[in-house]
Amino acid sequence: MKLIRPFLIVIAACMLFSAAGSFGADQKDAESPSVYFPTRYYTFKQVVDGTEIVHDFILQNKGDATLKINKVTTD
Repeated sequence: MKLIRPFLIVIAACMLFSAAGSFGADQKDAESPSVYFPTRYYTFKQVVDGTEIVHDFILQNKGDATLKINKVTTD
């Protein structure tokens, strides 16, 4: 009986920790933003140097959570 009790405690602890980890993963997967660009690239035509060029890139959030854009850069 003395050997069975510590074994059962270890098994119970393993079950508890494995169940606790799975609940957090479900919440993260359920609510996340997902950015979608219908058009990813735009080729600008040649213009005279110094001319201001404007183009609007459309993006959509197809996820369940708020999409936060912290920084935009060009390549």
